Amino acid sequence: MQLYMVEKLVSGVMVLDLRGRITLGEETEALRTRVKKLVEAGYTRLILNLADVNYVDSVGLSTLVASYTSARKQGGDVKLLKLTKRIHDLLQITRLSTVFETYDTLEDATRSFGEAAAAP
Repeated sequence: MQLYMVEKLVSGVMVLDLRGRITLGEETEALRTRVKKLVEAGYTRLILNLADVNYVDSVGLSTLVASYTSARKQGGDVKLLKLTKRIHDLLQITRLSTVFETYDTLEDATRSFGEAAAAP
């Protein structure tokens, strides 16, 4: 299944709405490329909306970590929004829940960036 991505700028924060699976292959490559281009363009404050992501494999997890690392190197951050129970449990098991900030609402996620969330 393909991974669909829609970008939108909300309060100076780039939100990527994701739908599908984040798995080894085209999906992870597409996500890595999209995040890399956004960070290079100056959008280092990212929210990945995972509400419609139904499966993440180990390569998908490493892609999420790579996205986080890429943004952090540029002084930004990646936060996760609307985790499914399956993805929430996966982050707990892998202890990645200690790395990522997660939010249930877009308002809380964008607010978490504070006043510094200005557009590049």
